Amino acid sequence: MKHEITVDARWLEPPEPLEKVMLALDALRPGQHVRFLIHREPLPLYGILENMGYTHHTHQLPDHTYAIVIEPRG
Repeated sequence: MKHEITVDARWLEPPEPLEKVMLALDALRPGQHVRFLIHREPLPLYGILENMGYTHHTHQLPDHTYAIVIEPRG
């Protein structure tokens, strides 16, 4: 089993990035996390993740896109 589910949503139009990351979160198994790639920082997503019980770590990549690592809290 892979420990990471990668969702590459760079350059997709809303709401497709959110839909794709939500599907990936539904598929998470214990010990896995989601790596979400997107071309702009998804500020509205952070509140959604908090309310759903996930933590996230955001990093801007050299190409100015973002990688967000999402995992269950606790």
